[in-house]
Amino acid sequence: MKQPFINVEEQIDRVVGRRTRTPDAFKSGMQLQSLAVQLHRSLGHRWASKGVYRFKTHEEADQWMNRMLARSQTQES
Repeated sequence: MKQPFINVEEQIDRVVGRRTRTPDAFKSGMQLQSLAVQLHRSLGHRWASKGVYRFKTHEEADQWMNRMLARSQTQES
């Protein structure tokens, strides 16, 4: 097996990419909270009543959620 050639005296003068700062968890959480408040206000009311909902499949849950969201967008008179 051939050993790789490593030149120890070579100076590395190029840097690829940049190190990014770790995002502030508290700031990210507060932004998510404000987004949730805006969404809640835009709907004007709850789009589904409180409670625990159980579904047999993810597809069934997705269909139910789409029905509830569609129902919340219609004008009630």
